[in-house]
Amino acid sequence: MKKIRAAIVGYGNIGRYALHALEAAPDFEVAGIVRRAGAENKPAELAAYAVVKDIRELGSVDVAILATPTRSVEAYAKDILAQGICTVDSFDIHSQITTLRRSLDTAAKAGNAVSIISAGWDPGSDSVVRTLLQAIAPQGITYTNFGPGMSMGHTVAVKAVEGVKAALSMTIPTGTGIHRRMVYIEVAEGYDYSTVAAAIKADPYFVNDETHVVQVPCVNELLDMGHGVNLTRKGVSGHTQNQLFEFNMRINNPALTGQVLVCAARAAMKQQPGCYTMIEVPVIDFLHGDREELIAHLV
Repeated sequence: MKKIRAAIVGYGNIGRYALHALEAAPDFEVAGIVRRAGAENKPAELAAYAVVKDIRELGSVDVAILATPTRSVEAYAKDILAQGICTVDSFDIHSQITTLRRSLDTAAKAGNAVSIISAGWDPGSDSVVRTLLQAIAPQGITYTNFGPGMSMGHTVAVKAVEGVKAALSMTIPTGTGIHRRMVYIEVAEGYDYSTVAAAIKADPYFVNDETHVVQVPCVNELLDMGHGVNLTRKGVSGHTQNQLFEFNMRINNPALTGQVLVCAARAAMKQQPGCYTMIEVPVIDFLHGDREELIAHLV
C-alpha cells in the first residue's frame, strides 16, 4: 500500500498533536514539518523528520495539514494548492467559512487539488453531528454549548492583540448556545490594561459574546487544554413532536483537532478537485481500511 505523504505546516499545539495522529496512522508517512524557524532550534521530538521553512523543500507531498492560526489559513492554502498539493485546515471563524470555501474552491480546482476546510471538532466533527440530527428531526432547534474549556482559536486571537504578553481565552457555556468568554491576559510593559481589553472585546472573535478580560500575573498557572461540548436538538420527525437528542464529549482540545485534521487529510485523497467542508464528505472516507469491511462492521 502506497502511503499518503503528509506535511504539517506550523508546529504549535495543533501541529504537535497532528504529528502524533500521523505517527499512529498506518496509511500515512510524515513528509516533514514546515515552520517559520525551519530547522533552527529544532525540537528533539522532530529529530527523525525534515524540518524546513518552505514546503517546496520537502519534495513530493500529497497533503498539507495547516496547523496555522486561522487568519493565515487562506494565504497558506492558496500557495500550497497552486502547487497541486491538497490541504486541510481547522479554520474556526464560523461566519467566514462560506467565503473561504468559495475562495479555496477556485484555488483548488485551478491546482487540480482538494481542500477540506474547518476540519476541527467545531466547526468539523460537531458539524457532522448537527447535520445528522437535523436530518432525523428536520423541524426543531439545535443548541451547541461549548466548554467550559480553553478555546485555541480565541486564545491565538488574543495573543495577536498589541500589548498582550500572554493570554488564555476560556469559553463558559451559559445555556441555549450562548457563551461567556473569560479572557486572562498578562499585559506587556508600557501598555495600558483598559486599552488592551477594549481592543480584545472589539475583535471579531469576541464582539458578539459577553466577554470579560482579566489581568493576571501568570497565565501559565491557569492553562488547561481540556474542553468539551454538549449538542442538544429538540424537534419533530415527520409529524411526531418531542424528539430529543443529546451528544456530549469532554476532550483534550488540540489532540482532537489534530486527529480530525489527519482524518480529513485521508478523505482529501478520495475527493474530486475542489473545496469541501466536512459535512460534504462521505463519513466513510475519513476512515482507514477496506470499504466493505468498514461497512460490515459499522452499519
